[in-house]
Amino acid sequence: MPAPDLPLADDLTGLYAEHSTWLQGWLRRRIGDTFTAADVAQDTFLSLLDRKTATGEIREPRPFLATVANRLLAHRHRRQLLETAYFEAIASLPEEVAPSPETRLIAVQSLQEIDRVLDGLPPKVREAFLLAHLAELSYADIAKRLGVSASSVKQYLARANRECLFAMTL
Repeated sequence: MPAPDLPLADDLTGLYAEHSTWLQGWLRRRIGDTFTAADVAQDTFLSLLDRKTATGEIREPRPFLATVANRLLAHRHRRQLLETAYFEAIASLPEEVAPSPETRLIAVQSLQEIDRVLDGLPPKVREAFLLAHLAELSYADIAKRLGVSASSVKQYLARANRECLFAMTL
């Protein structure tokens, strides 16, 4: 892993020192869990480091940090919903055909990776993928729902499927 850019790290250190306690308190009040609040606060600052965000250019740090933290909370919630749905589906299977714990872990990790990929796609591409694969709608039905042509739906699905496949082969 490459070393972080020093000016960026210094800016982030200052931002962390000045606002991390506030962010943890804000998250704790919002979600009611000290440990999750601390995790999300840490993840917020890590995401800034990962994105190499120039923190010195942030005019309103607290609203900015709250926005990043809210997005992380939404991702966390969505991941939990995916895991819950998967485990509920597994629980309904007869024991002799239920996957092993290792297979379950791989499946959950795969679902999380697909979720991450979909989150990076434009809204209509993501929506087309979900409607095709989860709701099992036809191209025509998806096109009608999204207000686009069937050929656009075909392009959306090709893109989303390609991105998911590429992410799963890494």
